[in-house]
Amino acid sequence: MEPIIRMEGISKAFPGVQALDRVDFEAYSGEVMALVGENGAGKSTLMKILSGAYMKDTGRIYIDGKRVEIQNPYHAQLLGISTIYQELNVTPNQTVAQNIFLGREIKRKGILGKLGFVDKKEMERRAKELLNRVGANIDPRELVKNLSVAQRQMVEIAKALSLEAKIIIMDEPTSALGPEEVEKLFEIIRQLKEQGIAIIFISHRLEEVFKIADRITILRDGKLVGVMSKDEATFDKVIYLMVNRPLGDMFKKEEVSKGKPILEVKNLKSAIIKDVSFSLYEGEILGIAGLVGSGRTELVRLIFGADPKISGEIYLNGEKVEIKSPEDAVKHGIGLVPEDRQNQGLILKMSVRENIGVTIIRKILKFLGFIDKNKLTEIAENFVKRLNIKTPSIFEKVLYLSGGNQQKVVLAKWLASNPKILILDEPTRGIDVGAKAEIHAIMSQLAKIGIGIIMISSEIPELLAMSDRILVMSEGKVVVELPRSEATQEKIMAYASGSY
Repeated sequence: MEPIIRMEGISKAFPGVQALDRVDFEAYSGEVMALVGENGAGKSTLMKILSGAYMKDTGRIYIDGKRVEIQNPYHAQLLGISTIYQELNVTPNQTVAQNIFLGREIKRKGILGKLGFVDKKEMERRAKELLNRVGANIDPRELVKNLSVAQRQMVEIAKALSLEAKIIIMDEPTSALGPEEVEKLFEIIRQLKEQGIAIIFISHRLEEVFKIADRITILRDGKLVGVMSKDEATFDKVIYLMVNRPLGDMFKKEEVSKGKPILEVKNLKSAIIKDVSFSLYEGEILGIAGLVGSGRTELVRLIFGADPKISGEIYLNGEKVEIKSPEDAVKHGIGLVPEDRQNQGLILKMSVRENIGVTIIRKILKFLGFIDKNKLTEIAENFVKRLNIKTPSIFEKVLYLSGGNQQKVVLAKWLASNPKILILDEPTRGIDVGAKAEIHAIMSQLAKIGIGIIMISSEIPELLAMSDRILVMSEGKVVVELPRSEATQEKIMAYASGSY
C-alpha cells in the first residue's frame, strides 16, 4: 500500500541553524501519525514545508505516489493538505459559515453571482452539513467570537473538510481544551480516520499521543531518530529518543518549609467568581484545578487587577491592599504569567532583551528619562544564562524562539521585577517534556527562596506532582481544598465535574 504522503531527505537551513537534516516522513490514508520532539526539533519546520509555508532546500515530496513541488499554502490546499494551527486561524467577527468558506464564498446563480453577490443560505446549508460530519451542533449563523475554543476548532476541521482535505495536520490541537473536549476531539479524529483521511497529530502531551496515534515519528535536533507503532512504543522509549537521555521523573519538586501567609483572599466576587477565599504561604506552590470555564483564569486575573471585582478583600503580608489594575499588582510584588503567552505575555516583534525589560523600565532609567541600555543588557544576559534560554543573542526577536524558550522569557520578565508572588497560568502549555522539566525546576528554585506561587494547570499529573495544596474550582467557586497527601486524579476530576 502506497503512503498518501511521503517526504524523503528533507533539509532546511536558516541563518546559523540547520532546522532539518535529511528527514524522511510518511503517513497513510486512514492513519493517525503522531509527530513528536522537543521544541526546536524541527516538527513545525517539516510541517510548514508540507503545508507550503516554507520551501525545502533539498529532498522530495510525494502525494499519492506522485512527486510534487509545493509552492505555497494555496497549492498545498489544492493537493488536499490542510493545517489546523495551535493558534486557530479564524475571523471572530464573521459567522461560522463565512469562516468555513472564507475566500471561497459560494456565489448566487445567474447575473447576481457574476456581480459578486454571495448565496448566504447555500453557504449556511453546506456549513451545517460539514459541521454534522464532525458531530458539531453549532449554528452556522453564529459569530465565531461567541464560540468556545473547542467549537472554534470544530469550525476549523469543518473548513478542512470543505477543502476536500486528504491530509489534515493538527498542531497542538488539545492545548486549550478540557478533558471532555479532548475526548470529543478524539472521537472526531476517529471519524476522520474512518473516512480515509490521514491525520498528522503534533503534541507535547505524550499520554494523548499514545491514546490516539497509530504510529509515532520522533525528531531530535532536526533529524529523524525513530518511527514506531503504538504497540512497540513506550513512554520512556519515546522520551529517551526525544531528549537523548533518560528523563526519569518529569516532575521534580523539592520539599520546602512553608513560611508565613503572604497572600490572603477573602470573599472575592466578580461577575464570574463567587465568594472565593484562600491563603498562599511563602515558599508554597498552590495548585488550582478545574474544567475549562470553571473560573480559574478569571480568579487570578481578579487578583492581578486585570478584571474588576464586585466585592472582597486582598491582604498582602497581613495588610489590606487595593489592586485595581495590573500596575497596582506589580507595585505590590505580584507577577502573572498568562495562559496565552504570545498574545498576552510577549511583544513578539521585540527582542529578548526588550521583553525582559518591560516590567523594570522605571528601574533602569537614566538622567532625562533615557533607558540605561548597558544595565538592561546586563540584566537580560543574566536571565538568559540563569534560565537557560536558548537564543542566538539577547537581540533576537522573541517571535523566532521555540515555545519553551518564549515561556522562559515571560518568566524572566517577571523575575526581573523581583516578585513576592508569581501566578502561573498553564506554565507548560504547548512546550516539550524537556522544557517542562526545566520550568518545574525553576518553580522549585523560586519556592525555595520564599516566593509564593499560584499555578493553574489542566494537566492533573503536573498539579499532583508540583503542588503543596490544590484548590478545585467549579462554576466560579472553590469546591474543595486538597492537601498534597490526599489529592488524587480521580478525586480532582470528581470535584471539578460536580460528581463527588
